[in-house]
Amino acid sequence: MSDPVRYRVSMSRPHAHLFEVEATFPGIADELIVCLPVWTPGSYLVREYSRHVQEFTVVDAAGNPVPFERLDKRSFRISAKHQSVRCQYKVYANELTVRTSHLDGTHGYFNGATLFFYAESLRKRPCRVTIDAPSGWGTTVSLPQEGAEFVSADYDELVDSPFEIGTHTPIAFTAAGVPHEIVLWGEPQLDEKKLVTDLTRIVETEAALFGGLPMKRYVFFIYGTDKGRGGLEHKACTALLYPRTGFNTPKGWEDFLTLCAHEYFHLWNVKRVKPLRLVPFDYSQENYTELLWYFEGGTSYYDNLLTRRAGLMSGSRYLTRLGESLTALHTTPGRNVLPLAEASIISWTKHYRPDENTPNTAISYYLKGELVCALLDLTIRRATNDERSLDDVVRLLWTRFGNETGVPEKAVEAAAQEVAGTSLRDFFAHSVHGTHELSYEVFDHVGLEVRYRTRESTNDKGGTPPRSKLEKTEGWLGVLPRSGNVIATVLEGSPAMAAGIYAEDEVLALDGLKCDAAALLNRCEDKKPGELVRITLFRRDRLMEVPVTVAQKPADGVWLQRVERPTEAQKQAFQAWLGTPWIAGEPAP
Repeated sequence: MSDPVRYRVSMSRPHAHLFEVEATFPGIADELIVCLPVWTPGSYLVREYSRHVQEFTVVDAAGNPVPFERLDKRSFRISAKHQSVRCQYKVYANELTVRTSHLDGTHGYFNGATLFFYAESLRKRPCRVTIDAPSGWGTTVSLPQEGAEFVSADYDELVDSPFEIGTHTPIAFTAAGVPHEIVLWGEPQLDEKKLVTDLTRIVETEAALFGGLPMKRYVFFIYGTDKGRGGLEHKACTALLYPRTGFNTPKGWEDFLTLCAHEYFHLWNVKRVKPLRLVPFDYSQENYTELLWYFEGGTSYYDNLLTRRAGLMSGSRYLTRLGESLTALHTTPGRNVLPLAEASIISWTKHYRPDENTPNTAISYYLKGELVCALLDLTIRRATNDERSLDDVVRLLWTRFGNETGVPEKAVEAAAQEVAGTSLRDFFAHSVHGTHELSYEVFDHVGLEVRYRTRESTNDKGGTPPRSKLEKTEGWLGVLPRSGNVIATVLEGSPAMAAGIYAEDEVLALDGLKCDAAALLNRCEDKKPGELVRITLFRRDRLMEVPVTVAQKPADGVWLQRVERPTEAQKQAFQAWLGTPWIAGEPAP
């Protein structure tokens, strides 16, 4: 049996946010080059983890120094052949996100890509990790434990298995016949009994879709924070970040459950059924694929749908959330600029590195991908008289590519056409490879129609009908504010852009009266289209006054309206799609 790569992680000074790491590599015939990844799978951005590495040294088995040289930002060449060496270094960890690492006086959390150097020639060797934790701290990780060591089959599995070290006590439960655990940190304000009950329903709903679970044990790491929402999927666990006070409202809890459903769905979609271009992962640079629209967008479609199927979201609430997604799409000018497939490819520079012009030039493959998958699902259902659906596409891809061999770039489209039994070439050309407005006529199959209205405030997410039956005539400036007085974005085609308002302008007054950026929008809405306003602002410390003629506020608030006289076929199709009757006695959205 080949000698494993061994790691030891210590935390003697947690208040300094420094993980102390030892990586022991067995002797090999060739020169040893050790590297740290620049990104972590599931988060498509080069994060330059090596910038946090310090005090790197190398010794042999006897503790004697071994010569080495730095090759580049992430790599070292070590002058030792046929000789085991131990790399010793520290990693600064004070960034609490699901794709980074965090160490303080209360706990230690780390993703392997941020801590563990690897050698490409040894990447398939087993890895063994020992944790030297402060007194009273325990360790939870999805890896199996042998004695004092946690064991992974290879480096890829190690990187895919984050560690939580602290005073937590895992909450254990069984769902779909598989042991699960929950680890909580950050004092999230939630009902633990309800958490277990609802997660069980999500797990069993997703297991039913695929015919069982693909792992032997699973861990939910849940981090309550003052702000921030996000998750990162792994093959046997997930890390979830959510505002600690967001759990105690019905909508907040519903949103949290969709986040859980999203990351759990990745057990199949991404972690096992994955783009061929990501097989194997290249940790040294970007890994490009067109398919994130399906793997992330499709997962976003199912996170709401499966929460609905689990009985944890009403049919009306589902339609409201779908309408909110439609509104988010229609308030993004970039939908007419960047094709969805291309948005997937350049996620590394567009989605994860947004700037003030991003809404004008880009589209989220999560957002538009969700809506395209909803339309694809309904298109397949209509083409097959509701005998087949996107569920069948998902299962077909699981059957063919669940062995992690990788999904070719055109295989998703081919599988959808195979299930539909008809050509979908025009559908994909239009919705995935083009920049046309999406066609929503297929909603008629389930007795729905897309409606538009003007949004009633900057906090109006759409998804619901107008509160008043009277359409208001409102002025529109076309900027997005940042907190305080600063303009964050000037939207393409807006009166503000035509007049010469810029991102980063600091708003002082409207028509001679003091206001901040948020108040500027509200007061412009009180103006009539065609009315001239004068905006006083600072631009790079220069005082300016810019006249702007406001326009009619666009009707970009979107909601899904049930048709007035649904046919029996539409009612049955609606029931088949959402698993709830056409009229279920639910409250209005």
